[in-house]
Amino acid sequence: MNNKHFLILQKQIVMSTKTIAGVEINVDEEGYMNDASQWTKEIGAEIAKEEGIILSDKHYELIEFIRNKVAKGEGLTIRGIGKSGVVTAKEFYQLFPGAPLKKATKISGVHKPTSCI
Repeated sequence: MNNKHFLILQKQIVMSTKTIAGVEINVDEEGYMNDASQWTKEIGAEIAKEEGIILSDKHYELIEFIRNKVAKGEGLTIRGIGKSGVVTAKEFYQLFPGAPLKKATKISGVHKPTSCI
């Protein structure tokens, strides 16, 4: 078995499901959703609650921005979000304290950006 197949197989083993807002969701080993189409506002609110965040209209505006960028195949960075016109970098850190890009993408129902460790 070559390394490519092993990595794919290994990824399949660590995928699991989690019930969020009464819905069975496919997640990876870090809890990020594998299928963005499963996301709903209710699911986002439950994930946010797990992260200690209560979502506001500004959160949802940014979540929509993030989901649209990812759907277009565009990369996400803190700097890019800060220049989005939706929020400044400072506001981004206030909305998602601690690890803003990790938390925001997790709550948005998209994969963790490759720029996040």
